[in-house]
Amino acid sequence: MFFMDLRYTLGTRFSMGMKCLILAAIALFSGMTSACAQKKVHLKQADRLQGGKAGEDRFDRVIGNVIFVQNTTTIYCDSAHFFKKRNYIEAFGRVRILEGDSVTITGNKLEYDGNVKLAKLRNDVVFTKLATSTLYTDYLDFDRPKNTAYYFNNGKLVDSINVLTSVKGYYNLTSNMASFKKNVHVKNPDYTMTSDSLQYNSRSKILYFRTPTTVVDKDSATFVYNDGEYDTKTRRSDLKLGEAESVDYKLEGDDYALDDIRKVYKLRGNVIMTSKKENIIIYGQASDYYKLKGVSKVYNNPYLAKVGDDSDTLFISADTLVSIDSPDPQKKRLLAYNHVKIYRGDLQGLADSLEYRAADSTIYFYKSPVLWTEGNQMTADTIRMLIKNNTIDRLFMNVNSFVISQDSLINFNQISGRKMTATFENKKISRVYVEGNGESIYYALSEKKDDKPVGTMGTNRIICSNILIRFRDGKVNNLSFYTRPEARFIPPHELKKEDMTLKGFSWKGDNKPKREDVVKPFHRKSPSIQP
Repeated sequence: MFFMDLRYTLGTRFSMGMKCLILAAIALFSGMTSACAQKKVHLKQADRLQGGKAGEDRFDRVIGNVIFVQNTTTIYCDSAHFFKKRNYIEAFGRVRILEGDSVTITGNKLEYDGNVKLAKLRNDVVFTKLATSTLYTDYLDFDRPKNTAYYFNNGKLVDSINVLTSVKGYYNLTSNMASFKKNVHVKNPDYTMTSDSLQYNSRSKILYFRTPTTVVDKDSATFVYNDGEYDTKTRRSDLKLGEAESVDYKLEGDDYALDDIRKVYKLRGNVIMTSKKENIIIYGQASDYYKLKGVSKVYNNPYLAKVGDDSDTLFISADTLVSIDSPDPQKKRLLAYNHVKIYRGDLQGLADSLEYRAADSTIYFYKSPVLWTEGNQMTADTIRMLIKNNTIDRLFMNVNSFVISQDSLINFNQISGRKMTATFENKKISRVYVEGNGESIYYALSEKKDDKPVGTMGTNRIICSNILIRFRDGKVNNLSFYTRPEARFIPPHELKKEDMTLKGFSWKGDNKPKREDVVKPFHRKSPSIQP
């Protein structure tokens, strides 16, 4: 068996001539010539060299401060088996690969095929690309021609912003693009992400979502995205079809544009915003959320549902809906602007604008509001509605209050006053109390007898300070008048046109919204909450 022990160093132990002789012998032994330097691995340095065999394969065992070179790749290790004929290396102990001046790979074991330039590193592998990122794994294959590193059986990529872990991963050094597969987890000071597949550019710091990805920010808000990208440097994103969820709210939409620096989040297409505590769901085609201000704006055919059972759900539509959130419950608001319409089975309404205050469960209607309930039309300069147990408890009408109802003969019974308070029981209006400047017109009807139809007997017109109207099954049952009432009964034949209405009378029954006027068509691209 051929045996040779060559020990060499660049120290002062040998003469310059001996150094040259040893280096020439190593070069000759390695079969490395200038003509084939691009293909063959060259043994540049070792403290000791021994020859041996593995079956029919002859190899050289090199020990101590070993250095191999192939083109721009340099391999360091404590010891190695060098299969010169196969152009193959098995390296052991403190393995280090330098690829040009930008890539360093370390590990405990290496198998390197110089013909295809494929390096397989095992155990405590650290792959570093200068000024870009570092990859940690126990199983790494590095394909030099493709300039791609890929790992399996768990790995971790770390850069200045993110830590990404997964079962499998691929890293292209040319494009700086990393692809992660299976149990992907991303950790950042501002959020964590989990997914089954994710891509990341370590130079641009952009994340690309390829499968449903769950993001939890530092405020414990949860976002789910199906597609899109997120710039981790500028904290801006362009995302597709996802949802976001916090303790109090849930957001869904087809397209997301998120700016985490300015804390401005924009959703487009089939937007759903849910307030869990208030049982309110807002629908629309566009939404802007300003997190620092706690303001959410929904527009483009928006409407909301104050959820109850089928008959108790209150729907409200407007040109724009705005939600104002605050740590102070007294400052929480829901606003509706321009062309407000409301619909519920037993209540419909119109207004120019509306405000819902969550702290006292009260809805305020502004600028010529009109409400209809059980055939009664109510108007005033402003109307305040108190919600209790998810249904109407009381209505407060202020300034120029007016109630109109039609009887079976289409006569208009009317009550006006400065202020009115309407009370509801069992989801029906039970009474209305008028305070100040009370006036009423009430048509007296004859009872039906045999074949004689119901007719109008005359009109009661009463003026007094305060009036109490009691209702039965949503219809006026009786009236009580307080503080010096002035009453006048007018028979039908004496009834003049001016006697038929009170000042400010305006019947708007033709404008009463239907459900389809308020609840807009809405279609999701994936299963979700439906109105």
